[in-house]
Amino acid sequence: MQNRFVLISGCSGGGKSTLLAELAARGYPVVEEPGRRIVTDELASGGNALPWVDPAPFLRRAVDVALQDIEMAKAHSGWVFFDRGLIDAASALEALTGEPVLHKICSVHRYHRRVFVTPPWPEIYVTDSERRHGFEAATAEYQRLMETLPALGYDVIGLPKLSPSVRADFVLTTLGGCLTSTA
Repeated sequence: MQNRFVLISGCSGGGKSTLLAELAARGYPVVEEPGRRIVTDELASGGNALPWVDPAPFLRRAVDVALQDIEMAKAHSGWVFFDRGLIDAASALEALTGEPVLHKICSVHRYHRRVFVTPPWPEIYVTDSERRHGFEAATAEYQRLMETLPALGYDVIGLPKLSPSVRADFVLTTLGGCLTSTA
């Protein structure tokens, strides 16, 4: 049942991956961000499906990877935490191309009703070889997601600007802890 699939979304550079690392350290299955995996693959192979080179193919691939991630996560019991996912990719693809993919795909493939979002946090925002966009673009992405998630029927839960450990406690407490880790 997919209601145990918990999406961590929000502002790029807001601490999602660090939170997921904390949850993984506690024994919970986590799914790494599709976009970062694609960028790593494309940079290693000399490919062009990169958000700063050819964003539409990058986003189409991110949708495909997110769908595969959902299928693979079904093998786990208990909570499974996703660093971004299908909604992030489909929302960005629709915003970029106008292709009406968001509601069609995301109405069939659902995450837990509560989606946790990282707010813009300029004090920790950094760019790197895989995140080349600036804070302004990250904030625009956050605003788009803050409109998209409720429109898809999700309860958006803002994550506090606190340590990864406190954030993980917050997520697990908010979820009610009725499903446990596999550790």
